[in-house]
Amino acid sequence: MAQKLTGKKIAILVEKGFEQVELEKPKAALEEAGAQTHVISPQSGKVKAWDMTDWGKEFDVDQDLKTAVASDYDALLLPGGVMNPDYLRANEQAVAFVRAFNDAGKPIAAICHGPWTLIEAQAVSGKKMTSWPSLRTDLTNAGANWVDEEVVTDNGLVTSRKPDDIPAFNKKMIEEFAEGKHDRA
Repeated sequence: MAQKLTGKKIAILVEKGFEQVELEKPKAALEEAGAQTHVISPQSGKVKAWDMTDWGKEFDVDQDLKTAVASDYDALLLPGGVMNPDYLRANEQAVAFVRAFNDAGKPIAAICHGPWTLIEAQAVSGKKMTSWPSLRTDLTNAGANWVDEEVVTDNGLVTSRKPDDIPAFNKKMIEEFAEGKHDRA
């Protein structure tokens, strides 16, 4: 893959219980495209993944959410899993971090249940999006135009439904992250 993201610094925001494959595969694709990635979490040291039906691996936390600053990053990745975004959307610091990316027009990619945090950050109104099917009502109620598609992009916002969509998600995420900021006004 061409080094489309050389010089780009990508934040990956997670809490315990993120879907393991939704961090591992997009992170690897971003790094293969030349990006520097940082796992950011309210957890210190390590954060534990969920692997489909049980707890998965532990991953190193590169930056504590308490000290992370959105302006230090070019784009944001929000993996899914059920627990992860549920914890994040209840964390004021996490919501403010996500909102800062949106307000700055920086690209954001969210998969599966990841858009829950975008709802809380008030970043979905008027956007065409997809997600895990159970989020349809939440996204619609927050003003998004929900569609059942493999991957959806809307002005720098990339969303996908599930792990099976990761190849298409990664491709669009890299394209949008390479484009850089978008005017979301």
